[in-house]
Amino acid sequence: MIPHVQAKLLAGKKGLIVGIANDQSIAWGCARAFRALGAELAVTYLNDKAKPYVEPLASELEAPIVMPLDVAVPGQMEAVFDRIEKQWGEIDFLVHSIAFAPKDTLQGRVVDVPRDGFLTTMEISCWSFLRMAHLAEPLMKNGGTLFTMTYYGSQMVVKNYNIMGVAKAALESSVRYLAAELGPKGIRVHAISPGPLATRAASGIPQFDELLHKAQETAPARSLVSIDDVGMATAFLAHDAARLITGETLYIDGGYHIID
Repeated sequence: MIPHVQAKLLAGKKGLIVGIANDQSIAWGCARAFRALGAELAVTYLNDKAKPYVEPLASELEAPIVMPLDVAVPGQMEAVFDRIEKQWGEIDFLVHSIAFAPKDTLQGRVVDVPRDGFLTTMEISCWSFLRMAHLAEPLMKNGGTLFTMTYYGSQMVVKNYNIMGVAKAALESSVRYLAAELGPKGIRVHAISPGPLATRAASGIPQFDELLHKAQETAPARSLVSIDDVGMATAFLAHDAARLITGETLYIDGGYHIID
């Protein structure tokens, strides 16, 4: 659970959280942590179907900006950043916590991936982060931090992760290039790599329960990560104390990634 915070370490900072689907989402854990540390948040929801699940959470966060954002719909991303510019004038951090692959593409072999499935996977899981970085850059007038979510399957072959591992590898490479390009402006960029989490997105991965069990049995900490663990670690990196940390893939997995 997020501890009671005595000091509002992120007071005065404003940021956008993309990817809250429900109260089990990694993005929700991040939003709770940022808000607990005093940040003001803008929140998006995928579509009208998701809206009833996200709006109560946005209300709990006291978010002054709540907008739809499907990155596959032309103009929606730009509309969100236009609203932020008009209402706030600037932004200090962005959390990109979205990924998608069509079911037949995700569950099939990488060698068999259809072109349209590959392009959809890359557009939503990787390109959308690049585009958000492009739109956020002019609003980060005093520097800032960009975050995206990745997974160990980007580096190692994880059973049933398939094409998403390819997309996450591209995403992590993008983080390094963005960090190099935006660093002179004081903008930091990170990929956050949690251990297996029982989120709605993960439910699409076959035999995911086996992966959870293996992680808990194998990780040095002998514990599964929670969305609040991810949120607090991410929020720390947005603080000025972390101003010289950039371009990292930060594993929050109880040490699971160091074990053969």
